[in-house]
Amino acid sequence: MAEDKLGFLNNYPDINAEPLWTVMESMVPPIPSPKSIPHVWEYQKLRPALIESGKRIKAEEAERRVLMLINPTMKAPYTTDTLYAGLQLINPGEVAPAHRHCAFALRFIIEGERGFTAVEGEKITMERGDVILTPPWDWHDHGHEGEDVMIWLDGLDLPIFQNIPVNFAEMYSEPRYPSAPAENSSLKFPWAPVQKALDNTGDAAYAHYTYNKPDGSPLSYIIGGEAERIGANSVSPTRQETCSKVFHVYDGTGYSEIVDAKGNKKVLNWTKSDTFAVPAWSSITHHNETSENAYFFIYNDKPLLDNLNLYRSK
Repeated sequence: MAEDKLGFLNNYPDINAEPLWTVMESMVPPIPSPKSIPHVWEYQKLRPALIESGKRIKAEEAERRVLMLINPTMKAPYTTDTLYAGLQLINPGEVAPAHRHCAFALRFIIEGERGFTAVEGEKITMERGDVILTPPWDWHDHGHEGEDVMIWLDGLDLPIFQNIPVNFAEMYSEPRYPSAPAENSSLKFPWAPVQKALDNTGDAAYAHYTYNKPDGSPLSYIIGGEAERIGANSVSPTRQETCSKVFHVYDGTGYSEIVDAKGNKKVLNWTKSDTFAVPAWSSITHHNETSENAYFFIYNDKPLLDNLNLYRSK
């Protein structure tokens, strides 16, 4: 807009106001306009850095020894506009001290044995492929009683709190919150039943699974969980949703075609243990050109959008 059309505002220097009409389209866009972009984090590149951090940074120094997966177009804590991802490592014999926070967290176990997460008194063992929940404001700590490193993917709703600044945290008075082994915790979702469900749909090309709590509700009010199987030599259906997603490759090799809301296409190549982000309102098509099935664990912000009546798909 011509400068002389706005010059009159110089007569009002102390009103702390700006004209909406100059930025109307960016405020109310014709299509969703996430700031994040599709991106893949290669595990084989990240793992050496994570291992070295375990040698250089003590658990008591770090509180949580994590490499955050930050979207290239954004800053911490954004993996997508609404979701945070990080890779956490704990060494044998270590304890990541007990704390609690308003943010919800989930863990997807990538490697290691005999690690545990203790949540509000439940000591939950960790195995590859497990999803373990940490509900908001629950005391929790992590430990490792095995002989090699434990590594897992952290998924949190931290970006939400950048615009709703009410995320409190509190340290417990001791390194460990009192806990006892929990054999059948409702906070733990093992991989084996998920893969069984994916493999028994009768569709060799593609299968989808939704994680729900025992009462049938999503994993949290903000974050939900999914899993997918892309069959050998198969292509998934194309999906487009207003929720953003973080994918973790449980097994397999392939590539995904991501087309954003403006029609820009990006191809992400992935293999076992890689993690990749897909922004809101992107269309996604997965390709598996190998002779073996590929499997994803996915978390998303669909429960948040459902609760706000903002979820759309096509």
